[in-house]
Amino acid sequence: MEEGIASWYGPGFHGRLTASGERYNMYAFTAAHKTLPMGTKVLVTNLENGRQTIVRINDRGPFVKGRIIDLSYAAARALGMHQKGTARVRIEALSESPSAAGPDFDRGEFFIQVGAFKNYANALRLKERLARHFKIVAIVPYERGSQTFYRVQVFASRSLKEAHRLLALLEKAFPQAFIVAR
Repeated sequence: MEEGIASWYGPGFHGRLTASGERYNMYAFTAAHKTLPMGTKVLVTNLENGRQTIVRINDRGPFVKGRIIDLSYAAARALGMHQKGTARVRIEALSESPSAAGPDFDRGEFFIQVGAFKNYANALRLKERLARHFKIVAIVPYERGSQTFYRVQVFASRSLKEAHRLLALLEKAFPQAFIVAR
C-alpha cells in the first residue's frame, strides 16, 4: 500500500508506445508506476472523495517529484480528478503479471536511476563518477521510438526501505533521481 499524489496523462500521449511496448489508450484503465511490475492490477482510491477504480500497470512514471502514479484519462475521470489534474490517492496492488516477481515491494532488486542521456559518452562519464562510490552502476539502454536513451542506474538494495535511504542520499546531488525495480 502506498499513498501520495496521482496525476493523469491523455491526448498528447494517446497512441504512443508505453514502456511495456503496448500503445497507450487514454480510454483504457491503465497507469504508469515507477516500480510495480508490468501487468500488476492496482486498486486506486481517491482520498479526497472516496471514489475507487482498478487499473493495470503498463507504463513507467510519473517522473514528477512527489507523484506516485500516473493514470489514464479514463481512470482519472472515474476517480473524479480529471478536471483538477491531481489528487491524493492510496494504491494497493491486487494481482500481478504471471511473469513478474510480484507486487511485494520488498522482493526483487531496486536501483536508483540517476540520469538518462541521448549521448552514450555522457552516460559513461556519469557511470564512472558514480562507480567511485558504488559497487554496481549500470548503463541501461532504452528505445523510445527511433531514439535510444542511456539510463544510468545504481544498485540500491533488495529492500525498498533501503532503496529509499539511498535515494535520500543521492537526491542531494541528483534531485531528479528515482527508484526503479527490476
